[in-house]
Amino acid sequence: MRQVVLDTETTGLEASQGHRIIEIGCVELVNRRATGRHYHQYLQPDREIDPGAVEVHGISNDFLANKPRFEDIVQDFLGFVQGAELVIHNASFDVGFIDVELARLGPHLGRVRDYCAVLDTLALARDKHPGQKNNLDALCKRYAVDNSNRELHGALLDARILADVYLAMSGGQVSLALGQEQAAGEVGEETVRRLAPDRPPLRVIHADAAELDAHAERLRAIDQASGGGCLWLCQDPGTSD
Repeated sequence: MRQVVLDTETTGLEASQGHRIIEIGCVELVNRRATGRHYHQYLQPDREIDPGAVEVHGISNDFLANKPRFEDIVQDFLGFVQGAELVIHNASFDVGFIDVELARLGPHLGRVRDYCAVLDTLALARDKHPGQKNNLDALCKRYAVDNSNRELHGALLDARILADVYLAMSGGQVSLALGQEQAAGEVGEETVRRLAPDRPPLRVIHADAAELDAHAERLRAIDQASGGGCLWLCQDPGTSD
């Protein structure tokens, strides 16, 4: 299963008011594991960024002056996300902006859902935690995901944090170790911990007579309760581990 965790930053809150995407960040997961592949791009929006938006993400018009426009990167972006399930927090916001950008370039490009399925982690969080705060910072705190580097919003950083949050929220894996991603199937040298060849043997503690009697009594009780179905009593003692 291929998923792409996606986030965007924009010039303002409303695409219907002519606001544009200025940053796209994507992180690839395959079978719930980070592959190390990502997509990241800043964009020239051809309009001023709202001061309130600058306070959120810290991106200025001067910084974006020499960056490509959406039309310059659209094929690379669509090629990266095509066929994946997009994982987005408050998906209607990001998908709405991307759909508007696609529409600016003509109807032949269609909409996001022509290329991808979409999973909204905000809807997932609200279902799991009704009545609670479910923004990304609140979820990081709830699931013990490190967001200490998130002084300002950034599309790629937020996509990486959201990937951790999504995995913790949907299946129990807490950390992707996204700063140290490796290609799928690749094992790094630091992941192998070898025991010293001269280490002392492990101490083996055998059950004493009282413990063996208590164990046998418990097996007899299980056998009686199950109508003779206790497999441990049926096992040949000579083959037991």
